[in-house]
Amino acid sequence: MKIIIIGGVAAGAKAAAKSKRMLPDSEIHIYTADSHVSYSSCGLPYYIAGDFEDWHKLVVRTVEEFEKSGINIHTENLVTKILPTDKKILVKDLRLGTSQFVEYDKLIIATGSIPYIPEIKNSNLKNIFTLRTLEDGINIREAMRKSQNITLIGGGYISVELIESFIKNNKNVTLIERSPFILSVFDEEISSLIQTFILENSNGLVKIINEDYISEFVGDEYVHGVVTANGLGFETDMVVIAAGVRPVVDIAKEAGIELGITGAIKVNSRMETNIQDIYACGDCAEKVNMISHTPVWVPLGSTANKEGRVAAINACGGVEDFEGILGSAVLRFHALSISMTGLSEKLAQKLGFDTVSVVITKRDKAGYMPEVKNVTLKIVADRRSHKILGAQAIGCGDADKRVNTISMGLINGMRVEDLLDADLTYAPPFSTSIDILISAARILKSKLN
Repeated sequence: MKIIIIGGVAAGAKAAAKSKRMLPDSEIHIYTADSHVSYSSCGLPYYIAGDFEDWHKLVVRTVEEFEKSGINIHTENLVTKILPTDKKILVKDLRLGTSQFVEYDKLIIATGSIPYIPEIKNSNLKNIFTLRTLEDGINIREAMRKSQNITLIGGGYISVELIESFIKNNKNVTLIERSPFILSVFDEEISSLIQTFILENSNGLVKIINEDYISEFVGDEYVHGVVTANGLGFETDMVVIAAGVRPVVDIAKEAGIELGITGAIKVNSRMETNIQDIYACGDCAEKVNMISHTPVWVPLGSTANKEGRVAAINACGGVEDFEGILGSAVLRFHALSISMTGLSEKLAQKLGFDTVSVVITKRDKAGYMPEVKNVTLKIVADRRSHKILGAQAIGCGDADKRVNTISMGLINGMRVEDLLDADLTYAPPFSTSIDILISAARILKSKLN
């Protein structure tokens, strides 16, 4: 069997490795326009920060290691067309400029996502970057070291991680965000706390401009200033656009592969598209929210790895289902852990749930322990069924482990009453005798009753 995989970062690399383990005698090829395969793009902000010096540490598996295991890697090869009837792809060698048709028995599309670039005047100036590939990370780190004033566009996960990277290097950062607060995927009472913490713990190096956006870059060859829609203007040495990402689906759409309502490739639980023998996984594929059972598109590296594995199993003749996602995520800003799972309250209400929620702040350990810190936790529940819909937690204490506990409960339809009965571990260095999860559940039960 000949299996071709388009894309080789997270989902594609995982699909190739799993396919080879399942069918050792199969012929497996990865085609990617990138210069590298199988690397941790999630680690790029920490490389930029200088947490480690060698970018090679981000490479999970080299081209040579793949080929030693019998997997053929074709870097700097762009797939320009899929012909499902002929079971062929058209590949352009970006170094030679030549194109050729390649046959397949099974095709796995793992084309990922690309940064969204807003329409901004003079966006072709130099020192304007996006962060997606290893080369992007290397270029941003090099430009950062030559810059003092840096502008970030967008207030999502990547921007928050990059703020930390830049101020660790004593750079001035101005962030422009259209929403009233950064990290708008969280509910406003949580995102407002995150924004306040960042501003108060950045040694005066960070400025955040909300409810505005950049309309023009100023410069000759290199950018040296920006102008916002509200008329603000300021100087900058470099810009990073982190205004979100979009799934790479053009060649799939042209081939007649169905897209979902989110704009990503529509797949079933076995990662199959509407065309036989073609699968899709990772950031280019649509997902299902396990709580609302509605189509969603949440591009995360952890999900991409799971989907790549499932796509490979089914392409190789096995049977395995990927049931969906909760959108669980975690990031940090210095000592502040920021984490969420499931539905935010605003999204739950948009989907038609009648919500009840609680926001509570409590110590994460016994108060007499020297390492004790606060955690602020929000839990959202459905008034009718009492089922928990989601949770958000921030704090310099162990916020993420509370969210991970909720995420396991969400998979099993946990109700508020179930959380009250949870037999959580306790010892003074790890939690209070009544954990913040139990305290939140008690308040929620009182509200529901």
